[in-house]
Amino acid sequence: MNPADTIAAVATPPGSGGLAVLRISGLRALEVADRCLRSSGGRMPSAFTPRMATLGEIHRDGLRVDEAMITVFRGPKSFTGEDTVEIACHGGILVTRRALEAVLAAGARPAEPGEFTCRAFLNGRMDLAQAEAVADLIHARTDRALASARAQLAGALSRRIEDLRDGLMSVLAHLEAHIDFPDEDIAPDTTAVLATKLRSALDGIDALLATARQGRLLRQGVRTALVGRPNAGKSSLLNRLLGHDRAIVSPVAGTTRDTLEESVQIRGLPLVLVDTAGLRESPDPVEQEGVRRSRQAAAAAELILQVFDAADALSPGAESSPAEWAGKVVLLVANKTDLPGATVPPGAVPVSCRTGAGMDDLERAIEQRLLAGSGASGDDGVAIAVRHQQALERAREAVDRTLAGLSDQLTLELVAFELRVALNALGEVVGKTSVDDLLDSIFRQFCLGK
Repeated sequence: MNPADTIAAVATPPGSGGLAVLRISGLRALEVADRCLRSSGGRMPSAFTPRMATLGEIHRDGLRVDEAMITVFRGPKSFTGEDTVEIACHGGILVTRRALEAVLAAGARPAEPGEFTCRAFLNGRMDLAQAEAVADLIHARTDRALASARAQLAGALSRRIEDLRDGLMSVLAHLEAHIDFPDEDIAPDTTAVLATKLRSALDGIDALLATARQGRLLRQGVRTALVGRPNAGKSSLLNRLLGHDRAIVSPVAGTTRDTLEESVQIRGLPLVLVDTAGLRESPDPVEQEGVRRSRQAAAAAELILQVFDAADALSPGAESSPAEWAGKVVLLVANKTDLPGATVPPGAVPVSCRTGAGMDDLERAIEQRLLAGSGASGDDGVAIAVRHQQALERAREAVDRTLAGLSDQLTLELVAFELRVALNALGEVVGKTSVDDLLDSIFRQFCLGK
């Protein structure tokens, strides 16, 4: 990515639609636009009123390509912080391609994935955490994920990181002052104050790290396996959670022979539900393969809904979970509670897939189990990503070493060194100590035109 280039791309998804939006951004954006765009009255974009849409036309080699609404944004008051021109033309595949070709022929080069947002970061329009939130906003699949992305884009995570950095910087300032004047030892009460600030920073870092699980759930979704014996009601439960009939339901045990996957939103959390074949011993090689795939699906899942027939006294569904499920979130679901003789053991969620009874309780239980210990109780919407988690973990380790060094009365140079390591790690979250390789890795995951 060369920031000196003027770039252009289609900012809307590929395919046919009512409108398509093209972006031009860079030092020569207006010059490029003047070569291929005109208002209906013949004016060039460089003469347009900023931030006001103007009816015009796209031209190439003297031929009209399409009619369009053209909006000019003068830097730094634009998304990228540079001069930017946005063109809203008709959304056909061919006309959009011809419009982009006209802009490129006028002197722009094709933008790389995420290059517009990268320029917004480089030009100080947003920090790195906010830039990543743009991608989260685009890819959000649930209302909860959307709210989290909006909060991060508004600076919720950035503000907390800056508060942590400010606290650690004040400690570093004290250490640097004593390094500059080595004849003056740090007084015990001063050491206690600095240690209190460091422990406060650890608490703040831990609070952010606690949101890592929620962040992963919102961004990646939760792979959820529905397992149990044949005819326990796994397929019926899948249909109930989806809100429509997707799996074949039959009173004949062993109807499901293969895994079936569907995505669903449950209380703001994206889940990938995997319906599986019933677990039992069988001489049938086809059913044996189905059971093998069921166990494979359970092994790959993070959440397991262990479904059993509450009206069947012989059902082993209420027994303890298999050892291979250790470390997974397992929720026991007692189905068919509408039938006579149904028994619900402690800890199981009673439901009836036939009547729909208990489904709200099940969804609430899923939410509570998945978000347990995830730091989701805060109201600022922070849910850190994997990259943030790794940086925060390094920062925490460095603050721990700083605190230990202060307590053990190590040389102040060593203590200050560890504190700088922590500050650099925190700076990585918002891009204050980022490197080119990191930026390339982040922004290449964005879609074209963003």
